[in-house]
Amino acid sequence: MPFSSVADAVTAWVDGWAVSRGAADPVAEPWGFTVHVGQVTHATRHVLTARDEVAVRKVAEAVGAPSVWLKVFADPERVRAWAGPAWREDEPGFLMATELRGGAAAVPDGYTLTTWTRGGVVRALVTAADGSFAARGQIAPTGRTAVVDQVETSAAHRRRGLGSFIMRTLHNAALDRGATVGVLGATTQGRALYESLGWRVQAPLVSLFFDASADPAAGPPA
Repeated sequence: MPFSSVADAVTAWVDGWAVSRGAADPVAEPWGFTVHVGQVTHATRHVLTARDEVAVRKVAEAVGAPSVWLKVFADPERVRAWAGPAWREDEPGFLMATELRGGAAAVPDGYTLTTWTRGGVVRALVTAADGSFAARGQIAPTGRTAVVDQVETSAAHRRRGLGSFIMRTLHNAALDRGATVGVLGATTQGRALYESLGWRVQAPLVSLFFDASADPAAGPPA
């Protein structure tokens, strides 16, 4: 296993995600981390390394506000019950990790790869013959570990090996910078691609956002 515990994997993911997204440095909390993201619909996220009912209830009650998110790595049904009705679940997710492996990464015929590094984040862009967007991804090495982020393939260019190519390109870039372990947060759709490349699920990733209209404490609308 790349990590000795889920908490270690979460910590690595938080560190690399903050670098990848240009967020504020994670602030350590007794139960995990607070990360200020600075977006209109995503001002702050609270990422729990704790996975028990007491911690989830305590944090959910303390931080509930519009544009605030919770990330919890436990059974989704239990997490939803612990957090309460004011917290709505986003799409299902998975925390995944792997020992990084290098290898040849030849761009598929008819496509062009462009890579660049900014702020310690390596970005890879694949464009079609006409210059239009085909696929992309980025990786943030932070020492031993590296976080893969924002991997996406245009619907018009799927099933042509571009997702695998992007991932191999990012693996190689992280290895060149001294990282040996990869970690990422996957959607249900992305999970199959990552598993085909040797990534394994470490824990469920439950994403909750606060919905003030569903908060019983808010009372009836004026």
